[in-house]
Amino acid sequence: MTRRPSEPIYSTAIVAGRALFGFWGLRRRTTGAEHLPATGGAVLAMTHFGYFEFALVEWATWLANRRRIRFMAKQGAFDKPIVGALLRGMKHIAVDMKAGTAAYSKAVAALRDGELLGVFPEAGVSASFTVRELKTGAARLAAEAGVPIIPVAVWGGHRLMTKGHKVGFFERFGVPVSFAFGDPITVSADEDPHSVTERLRATLQRMVDRLQAEYPVDGAGKWWQPRALGGSAPTPEEAAAADTAREAAREAARAARVQKH
Repeated sequence: MTRRPSEPIYSTAIVAGRALFGFWGLRRRTTGAEHLPATGGAVLAMTHFGYFEFALVEWATWLANRRRIRFMAKQGAFDKPIVGALLRGMKHIAVDMKAGTAAYSKAVAALRDGELLGVFPEAGVSASFTVRELKTGAARLAAEAGVPIIPVAVWGGHRLMTKGHKVGFFERFGVPVSFAFGDPITVSADEDPHSVTERLRATLQRMVDRLQAEYPVDGAGKWWQPRALGGSAPTPEEAAAADTAREAAREAARAARVQKH
């Protein structure tokens, strides 16, 4: 295995994450880890049902081959004094939604330098726990950098913390978390990114379907199970309407702040 430079901040974060997940007694199950490249760049395109996926996928990846993932995160997180310093120390990439060109260029450069880049192509948590329509960024990055896309599905991680549901302290203990790393998707420079993205979305949903079918806990009637599978999670339509209402409320709050000043 290639020896990689020491990164004390990232190593400390990994130790802290493993300690937390160990404290909770999470039951990890991973399939397809052999699809993670031992060297070279790749885009890890992940499902996004909860707020811990970035740490969970890094946990599973680190245990598989000791590789670090550089995540793309919103600029707002980098603007916070302590969190921002940690993110920069771990070489994650800030994304300014109003000026995304710089982040895109940094991401391509990182991939060409042989890094694993973690992205959430749904561009937000899916409260229905189904794979939503994806943005084309993963396909575009992979094509420009000349690296594969590795589809990554996570099921159970949303039971730790997610949007629209307050998880009780003791509910996190002993939660099974399933990971699936899919076959690499190669993207040629002249391939339509929309076509690749649709293929990626279908692949991720198939992977999630399999993880749900094999999950060791019955989700019937549970808040964390999709409505179509007998759970009480919002339907995709209900979740989309809630997202629209939430964004409208944020915009109204921003406008009110501007008027005050």
